[in-house]
Amino acid sequence: MSLSEIRGHFGRAGVSEMTEAYGRIGAITDDTQMTLFTTEGLIRADNRTRDRGSCDPIGVLHHAYLRWLWTQGETPRHDPYAGGGEPQDGLLCEIPELRSRRAPGNTCLSALRSGQVGTPDDPINNSKGCGGVMRAAPTGLLPSRSEWFDLGARSAAITHGHPSGYLSAGALAVMVASLLDGATMMEAVESALAAARGWRGHEECVSAVEAAVRLATTGIPTAERVELLGGGWVGEEALAIAVYCALAAEGFEDGVLVAVNHGGDSDSTAAIAGNLLGAALGVDMVPDRWLSQLELRDLMTSVADDVAAHRALVWPTPPIDDWDRYPGW
Repeated sequence: MSLSEIRGHFGRAGVSEMTEAYGRIGAITDDTQMTLFTTEGLIRADNRTRDRGSCDPIGVLHHAYLRWLWTQGETPRHDPYAGGGEPQDGLLCEIPELRSRRAPGNTCLSALRSGQVGTPDDPINNSKGCGGVMRAAPTGLLPSRSEWFDLGARSAAITHGHPSGYLSAGALAVMVASLLDGATMMEAVESALAAARGWRGHEECVSAVEAAVRLATTGIPTAERVELLGGGWVGEEALAIAVYCALAAEGFEDGVLVAVNHGGDSDSTAAIAGNLLGAALGVDMVPDRWLSQLELRDLMTSVADDVAAHRALVWPTPPIDDWDRYPGW
């Protein structure tokens, strides 16, 4: 819907509560589906690193996205699972709600159908759609500080070859990781911008986020101001809108509602804003009335618990004279 259509249907304030989609209240979209598969892939990669001493997380993430592709009723033209390769296994592939098409992005589908793996140095296409950044938040959860931006960007480059399509994902990874380390929202944004400037082709993405930072100082966030940053259909715009909403909002609910009430790709911009505000504020700040209706809430809680357990395992080994402070080691 356009902004005027949203207000015509829901009233001047726009959407204020969950409404029906895909036959139910509280339905997830492809953004949540792919974020879950990203998280599963990272956990698998971490397990393999522990078992084997090393692991290419991008290869494991690509396999995770191919499992998602399979849940959408499709397979790659050159199926790497054929001939005894990795099967379509795992809990996520068995869940009916994840085997439902929820308006998946065309670039994600076409890139994964090809069976190829894009990289920043060898892009698979020139797409900068937001399908790379909208699934990238988990890449800020597990790796070390030096890897956050790199892993986020490379995870998106699997399917999106334009710098703004994958650098926006690297920036989101740094923001999420920084917030979980206790940074303020502005500090997290500044860390992400500093990391992005070290990459070729960063100008568009950095400029979009800087515009969001400036806009956040202009007063109470509104849909009209959101739309000054674009529609969110491409990576740098989606990230910029989410950053604006996270910086200008009074809390989780306020930020997500601003991010969803505009005429662009509002499920993705609200998902990314929720990533940022959730990392900053914690699950206790998510309204209970939203959580109680959320599709697959138990699954997402379980996956989050798995991530928390893995984060505990990747803390650096403490100095020998500090062992008494770390009884779990």
